Amino acid sequence: MDHVSLPPSGGHALTAQALTAQAAEEPAPVVAVVGRPNVGKSTLVNRILGSRQAVVADTPGVTRDRVAYDATWRGRAFTLVDTGGWEPAAESSQVLAGRVAAQARVAAEAADAVLFVADAIVGVTDADEAVAAVLRRSRKPVVLAANKVDDAPAEPAAASLWSLGLGEPVPVSALHGRGSGDLLDAVLDALPDAPAEPLSAEGGPRRVALLGRPNVGKSSLLNKLAGQDRVLVDPVAGTTRDPVDELIELGGSVWRFVDTAGIRRRVREAQGADFFAAMRTERALERTEVAVVLVDASEPLAEQDLRIVSMVIEAGRALVIAYNKWDLVDTDRRHFLDREIDRQLHTARWAPRVNISAATGWHIDRLVPAIELALAGWETRVPTGRLNGWLAGLVAATPPPVRGGRQPKILFATQAGIRPPHFILFTTGFLQAGYRRFIERRLRQEFGFQGSPVHLSMRMRDKRAGSSGRQAHGGRHG
Repeated sequence: MDHVSLPPSGGHALTAQALTAQAAEEPAPVVAVVGRPNVGKSTLVNRILGSRQAVVADTPGVTRDRVAYDATWRGRAFTLVDTGGWEPAAESSQVLAGRVAAQARVAAEAADAVLFVADAIVGVTDADEAVAAVLRRSRKPVVLAANKVDDAPAEPAAASLWSLGLGEPVPVSALHGRGSGDLLDAVLDALPDAPAEPLSAEGGPRRVALLGRPNVGKSSLLNKLAGQDRVLVDPVAGTTRDPVDELIELGGSVWRFVDTAGIRRRVREAQGADFFAAMRTERALERTEVAVVLVDASEPLAEQDLRIVSMVIEAGRALVIAYNKWDLVDTDRRHFLDREIDRQLHTARWAPRVNISAATGWHIDRLVPAIELALAGWETRVPTGRLNGWLAGLVAATPPPVRGGRQPKILFATQAGIRPPHFILFTTGFLQAGYRRFIERRLRQEFGFQGSPVHLSMRMRDKRAGSSGRQAHGGRHG
């Protein structure tokens, strides 16, 4: 196969809903694209994606930050990371080789497989040798792409790349697409066959992610819960790079706690090792059922705190907020903290709150009841009859607002799923966002759902198509 064959209507890229559904079963593996400047990495990424998403220019080093894309080939989804990160200024070959090697080292640490792109026409350079040495030591699966093989006469040039010691080079032309299908086949073969662990395997330990910004006390809490120094703790923020799993018995049950890297900024804004640390944290969240977000109670709430809480809600996971370092909080700070919570965390007022001290162990015994409460809300199912009886009374007392001269009617509702609870409202017209939030608040008052996002969506009857035609509108987790 010489060219990438893509399904119509953007079938190569998964939708957010499809990615979320897949993540619940199998987190998408990560493929890092590495190589020295101007070998065609971004052009190859665009060829794989089937669209011009990565920036391409003749100037070496245009890609300075790592950028992640969702892609699929032969029905297998994966995350493609286009790497950059070194300065494009003129440097000696030795300095450039060192920077490219450091780039490859960071990528190899976090990726499931590495796609190493080399220029078959130029041949092996010092930078290529440095990257190959790093990748050989990493023992990660590597696919070697011999790029710029635009036609059959150029294929013998790819043979020189055998000297890198990374196996057979795959001839490819990122510019024209020649050989790209074979390259993608090789990438899929290099990826792991199955997820590391399915989400909440039947009868297995419940999975709890410890999230928070750097130096908030996640590793200290895990060590305190485990009763030993399981992970490195250091005053320097960002000590934890990779998620660390620990089986811990608490409250008569075994839990799998996952300590994650501190999240400094959005994944797509992160640089260097922080980028892959944040990506691995997101993937760890996908594999867990409930997230304990640690907040430093001794400091004002930061933007990162709010972003992490929002990330958990968007992922549809149960949520507990633990205010750590409570032993450092005085009376005045407690007063201001209550005001901050009411003002800034209004979207997560339903999350159980626990005040703890990871350093001293104060009140960490309250974590398990809060986690169990959140999981119970996350798995709550309301019988259809009870749901519609309650909804009829609510709508009779407070009808939906008139929109466009007409008042929409709610015909009935059903709970489509749990983990998190998802409700579908069948209506004759569009319900405004404010009214949907009103229904959600009243749902929580009536049925609980403590510690869990609630997903509310609509299906409108399309009168032009008859009663069988409907439009679907999804609400956000909240």
